[in-house]
Amino acid sequence: MDIQSIVFKIAVSFPGFLVAIICHEVAHGYVAMRFGDHTAKSAGRLNFNLMTHADPIGTLLIPLIGFGMGFPIIGWAKPVPINPRNFSNYKKGLFWVSFAGPLTNFVLGVFSAILMAICIFIIPSDFFLRGPFIQMLEFSILINFVLFLFNLIPLPPLDGSRMLSIFLDYNTNLKYQQLGNYTTIILLALLFTGALRYLFMPIIWLAQVTIALCNYVVLMIFS
Repeated sequence: MDIQSIVFKIAVSFPGFLVAIICHEVAHGYVAMRFGDHTAKSAGRLNFNLMTHADPIGTLLIPLIGFGMGFPIIGWAKPVPINPRNFSNYKKGLFWVSFAGPLTNFVLGVFSAILMAICIFIIPSDFFLRGPFIQMLEFSILINFVLFLFNLIPLPPLDGSRMLSIFLDYNTNLKYQQLGNYTTIILLALLFTGALRYLFMPIIWLAQVTIALCNYVVLMIFS
């Protein structure tokens, strides 16, 4: 792969990636504020400034390493500070604050699919930016659905584990949270054994179904 191809792939991949991880974190902080916790707002994290949310490892190093190894770009932003003790309703607040991030990624994935369908039907095929823009939206669909399903995995400290924790009693939850000490090892094992690829099967299916449905709806509207 030549330098020009590498730069092009980074250019069409990173915008969707950055929007996905920043909106994910802002959603956590905004819903936390709705439940009475203003920690993220006080820390100046309820904005879309990349420099506010960028994590040197998760936002730059890991995505570039993954890209260089041929994997889809994946990573994270700096987590927004949340204090569940400030929630007006602890269990309800913890569930919805945790779910806000993945849910936002799902909505962004669907929105990207709608935009892509509209672009396919209204942008002239000879327009020179048509291809890159559609590729950018395709990646946005994929990365948002990756973040949606990946964060629902019930391994501490992923969002899915916090959603599950509200249904556990105190002692069981303490033992469950200790599983977080092994999350990195578990994920690496899934990656190197190839088991993690099974996670991408429902992601690809979800992306394909969403794109097909959006194309159908837009076709009905513009035909």
